[in-house]
Amino acid sequence: MTETLTLTQEEIDERAAILRRLRHLLEMQRGKFQEYLALLEKQETSIKANDADVVAAQAELEQQIVHNITNLQRVIKPIEEMYRNVYPQEEELIPQMRTDLLNLQNKVLAQNEINRNLLKNNIVYIRNQITKLKNPYAMRKSIYAGEATAAVVDFVQ
Repeated sequence: MTETLTLTQEEIDERAAILRRLRHLLEMQRGKFQEYLALLEKQETSIKANDADVVAAQAELEQQIVHNITNLQRVIKPIEEMYRNVYPQEEELIPQMRTDLLNLQNKVLAQNEINRNLLKNNIVYIRNQITKLKNPYAMRKSIYAGEATAAVVDFVQ
């Protein structure tokens, strides 16, 4: 009988450890999504201000954050699968954090769409500006193509 109590306590400890690790990873992922959303909001302001250098720097940061989120997801999936396999009846503990993450992810996607549309509009505006530019030398002749010169030289002796 003591073996089952010890085993049960071990199972409880194992469950608590897995759940703590999973919760910690999900919180880390939520933090990364919040960081990403804040960056996208700043990027929107930079796009509206036509500050290309800041937008480029923010794009680099964005790539790093997305890479971190992807790495976290790679770690979370196996732990979540392990938790589901070992404790299928306890799966209702995770959905609240999952819901928060999905809401945050949807906000990120919406902000990303806004930024992409702003960038597309800026690209169209810049292309229009480029087509309006006129080359001041386009209709002029080259200085080397000036007056006609003799083509034949006659040497008299």
